[in-house]
This record gives sequence, structure tokens and C-alpha cells, in this order.
Amino acid sequence: MRKLFQIALMCCAAVFCTSSLAASDHGSAEEAKALVQKVIAYMKANGREKTIAEINDLQSTRFRDRDLYVTINDMNMRNLAHGANAKMQGKDLIDLKDADGKPFMRERLALLKTRNNGWQDYKFVNPVTKQIEPKSMYFEKYEDLVINCGIYK
Repeated sequence: MRKLFQIALMCCAAVFCTSSLAASDHGSAEEAKALVQKVIAYMKANGREKTIAEINDLQSTRFRDRDLYVTINDMNMRNLAHGANAKMQGKDLIDLKDADGKPFMRERLALLKTRNNGWQDYKFVNPVTKQIEPKSMYFEKYEDLVINCGIYK
């Protein structure tokens, strides 16, 4: 009986450690919002070009943390910076749709007409897991740009 109890205790500990480790692999909503605000502060201090170059440098970790990365779009939803996928840099993303066919970039543009920041839900490929996952994107307008950072759920 004692041996069985020890095995059960070890299993519980393994589950707890694994779930704690998995949770630490994902950024939180607060961290995503803070990363956007960090980008805006950096842009105010260092300028637009330097900030965009820093985000587009996929070797830099200044604006990346675990599964959190930053993107910047102009007000036509053309991508200027993408912290996880160099192929997205410079692309017109206005007609981009998620896995369910939701035109989430058009939706974000519509949201920006009513407010300067907020959250938006859609599905997107997580660059860490390479799987389509639910995502909540925090966006904030700064000058004529949209700074974005999302969390995978």
C-alpha cells in the first residue's frame, strides 16, 4: 500500500511539474500588452526605422519572449515588421483569413476605426508548436501604425 501511495504521489508531482512547465512556455495577456507598450516606448526613443529593423531581425530577442512576438502594420494592413516570420514582412495582409475563414485583418481595421487599442480573437499558426491554435491579439494604434502582440490559448 505504501508503495502504491508513493507511485501515486510521484504521478501527481509529474503532472504538476509538467503543467507548470507548459504554462511558463506561453506568454500572458499582460505580457503581450506590455510588449506592445515596450515597442512603442522604443519607437519614441529610437525612431520607426530602427524599431522595425529590430523586430524584423529574427536573431534579436528584444521584442520576443517565448511564444510572444510583435508585428507592425500600416493602416492599410501592410506588414512592416514581423518578429516570427520573415516571409510576412512587406506583405499586404488586408485579405488574410484565419483557419475558419474569418477576415481578421479587415476586422482589426474596422475595430481601429472605433478605438485605438483592444483585443481580437481568431485562429492562427503558433510558430512554436506549428499548430493552428486560438489566438487573442492585442493591438494598439501608434501614429499611423498598428503594433500587435498576441497570446496563444
